[in-house]
Amino acid sequence: MDAFSRFQDFQMDVLKEVGNIGAGHAATALSTLLNKPVDMQVPKVRLLPFEEISNSVGGAEQVVLAIFLRVEGEAPGNMFFILRMESAKKLLKNLVGLETVSEDGEYTELELSALNEIGNILAGSYLSSLADFTHLHLSPTVPSLAIDMAGAILSFGLLQFGQMGDNALLIDTKFLEGNQEVEGHFFLIPDPESFDKIFAALGVDTP
Repeated sequence: MDAFSRFQDFQMDVLKEVGNIGAGHAATALSTLLNKPVDMQVPKVRLLPFEEISNSVGGAEQVVLAIFLRVEGEAPGNMFFILRMESAKKLLKNLVGLETVSEDGEYTELELSALNEIGNILAGSYLSSLADFTHLHLSPTVPSLAIDMAGAILSFGLLQFGQMGDNALLIDTKFLEGNQEVEGHFFLIPDPESFDKIFAALGVDTP
């Protein structure tokens, strides 16, 4: 029996609440960082097989910007915050107030630093929310940033981190400012043995 057939509506509701609380924490932190109101919504939280991650961001050949890090502690795993290139530019322009001049995917150090910090805040907020719900000790490593095809980024993550679980928790994150909306995709990919620990902490029996 796989993770999806084991997971009950109640536990999915808990994970949705993790996403909502994490988004609230992230919005507060970003508002403080940018000194302006930031509104975020979490329209959907779902579990999906690892091989479907690329499809959810436009396909393996879709060029994306990704912030990724390793989760250490009692339920280790990997985290990715993935933005399509047009979303990254909108995020920099509308949220941070930076104009991206180049059309060829080149970013200045300031722009990359801003995106990296936003990804870092999101990762920390969602991870803190999950740790609060599960009472597991979880901590993020220093994040890295890459611009490449989605499939290549995930493959690099596999090489760098050594392993990835078969399933991912996807939180589709939306930043809102006025009538502007920017969508990003946040993935938590627990190591194979970590999913059972998270399940157990949320009250799901596993065989």
